[in-house]
Amino acid sequence: MSRFLTFMAVSAAGLFSIVSSVRVPANRILPLPPMGFNNWARFKTDINESIFVDAAEVMTTTGLLAAGYNRINLDDAWSTMSRAADNSMVWDANKFPRGLPWLASHIKSKGFIPGIYSDSGSLSCGGYPGALGYEDIDLRVFTAWGFEFLKMDGCNLPDASEKTYHEVYDRWHSLLSQSRSKMVFSNSAPAYFSGVKNLTSWYMVMGWSQKYGHLARHSADIQTYPEGNSWNSMMYNYGQHVRLSRYQKPGFFNDPDFLNVDHPSYSLTERKTHFALWCVFSAPLLLSTDLKALKDKEIEYLTNSRLIAVNQDKLVQQATLVSRDQNHDVLTKSVENGDRVVAVLNKGDAPTMVMISWERLGFNPVSLQRFDYVVVENLWTGKRQKVAVAAGGVRTESIPSHGTAVYRLSQKASAVTPTGLIFNSNSLKCLTDNWSGVVSWLDCNDSDSQVWMARKDGRITSLLHPDGCLMHGDLNLAYTDNSPGQNCGKWTYHVSGNLVNAKSGFCLTEREDGVAVVAPCGYLLNEQVLSLPIGVAVAGA
Repeated sequence: MSRFLTFMAVSAAGLFSIVSSVRVPANRILPLPPMGFNNWARFKTDINESIFVDAAEVMTTTGLLAAGYNRINLDDAWSTMSRAADNSMVWDANKFPRGLPWLASHIKSKGFIPGIYSDSGSLSCGGYPGALGYEDIDLRVFTAWGFEFLKMDGCNLPDASEKTYHEVYDRWHSLLSQSRSKMVFSNSAPAYFSGVKNLTSWYMVMGWSQKYGHLARHSADIQTYPEGNSWNSMMYNYGQHVRLSRYQKPGFFNDPDFLNVDHPSYSLTERKTHFALWCVFSAPLLLSTDLKALKDKEIEYLTNSRLIAVNQDKLVQQATLVSRDQNHDVLTKSVENGDRVVAVLNKGDAPTMVMISWERLGFNPVSLQRFDYVVVENLWTGKRQKVAVAAGGVRTESIPSHGTAVYRLSQKASAVTPTGLIFNSNSLKCLTDNWSGVVSWLDCNDSDSQVWMARKDGRITSLLHPDGCLMHGDLNLAYTDNSPGQNCGKWTYHVSGNLVNAKSGFCLTEREDGVAVVAPCGYLLNEQVLSLPIGVAVAGA
C-alpha cells in the first residue's frame, strides 16, 4: 500500500502536468552522447536498490562523475509481474523498498540523472509488463516519478514486421512530441532488424528512429557477464556500427551498446580498445559493470579526459573508415576546433605499426608545406610531438594485438576534405579505382585505389586519380576520368545511403558481378546503400 501512496503524492505535483506543447528540439535535450551506468550487461534481472545507490557513491568517489558519467539508468526487472488496478506500473517493493520516486530523487541529489526501462510490447524481454496499450499512462508515471531517460526495448510486439514496430514507436514519438517532458528516448527497435541478409527493413527502422528519439540501439546486445567471448561480441557490434554514420547528428546517436568493462573474457588491451572506439564514434558511454570492483587501471582509462573530450565534442561526428584490410582499420573524424582525430585498430594477432599519409587524413600536402610540422598528440598518454610535413604522414607507435592507437592532429595550413572508404553497407565491399579508370567493388585492401575524397562541389576523386573524378559513363558504368573538364560527375549523398549522380539522377550501385554501375535508384536496395566518409553533407538527415 505504501508504494501507491507515494505514487499519489508525486502525481499531485507532476503526473498530470504533461500537456500539449511544442516538443523541445532533440539537439537541446541530448546535444552530446550520454555517459553513465546501466545494470543490464552485468546484473541482468538480478537487481535491487543498493546497486544504484552504490553506483552513485562509487561514481562520485572514483572520479567517474567528475569525468562526465552523470546518468544512472535502471534496466529490465524493476517492476512487479503485473500492473496495479489503475493499470499503472508498480515497482517491486522487495527490490526497491523505498520506491522508485525515492530512488530517482536520491540519484538526483547525488548529481546524477535517473533513467528507467520499459518495453514497447506486451511483455518486457525479461517477462515483466510491457507498455503496449499503456503508453500514455507509463510516460506520465515515469515522468512523475522523476525519471528523465527512457530506454524502450522491442520484445513481444504483436508481430515482427517493420510496419508494426513503426506504428508502436510512432505512438511514443507522438506522446513525447506533445509533452513538455525533456525525456531522453532510447529506441531499441533497430536491433530487431539487424544481422540479416536483406537489410532494407533495418535501414527503414534506422531512418524513422533518427526522427523518433535521441539514440538507437542498432544491433545485438553486448555480451553479458560472465558468459561468452566479449571481444567477438564487441567486434560484431563495431562491424554493424561502422555502416551507420550517416544517421548520427547532434541530438541523435547510434548506440552500439554498453561498455561491459569487467567481463572476464577481456584482456585490459581489449577493454581499452572498446572504450577508445566508442569514444571516436561519439557513441553513448554507458558502463555496465560491477562498479565497486573496478580496478585502478580500468578507472584510469575510463576517465581519460582526452578521449572523453573527443567523445563529447560538439560536432559529435562518428569516425568513419579511411582504410581497411584483414589486420587493420583506420578511422578519422574532425572535432569542433578543426583538429583531426585518427584511430588505428589492430585486429591482428601480432603488434604492428601503421603509416597514415597526410592525404588519407584529409589534408592537402601542398597547403601543409606552408608550415614545417603538424602537432600530433597521443590521446592515451598525452604525449605531443611535432611531425615534419616532409615525413609524409603519421606513423603510429607499436600497437599491440587487439589494441587501438588514437591521435589528435593540429594544424592550421590545410582545410580538411572528407576522405576515406566508400563501401556497400551490406556486402562491405569497397569501391575500387584502377589505372584504367574502371571502377569495381572489391574486398577492402588498404590501397589508395579505395580511398576517396568528397569535394565540396560534389566531385568524388580517388587517391589513385586525384586529378580526376567519378563519372557516370557509357553503358551506365562508373569510371574515373583524369580529364574531367565540364563532364565531371557531381554526386549527392542521402540519408538513405544512396549516392546520386546529379546529371542522370541514378544511384551508384554494386552489380552482382562486382562491377560498379550507375542505375535507377530503388528503395533502400542492398546494392545501393553505401557508407561514405564523415564530413560529407548528408541530404535529408
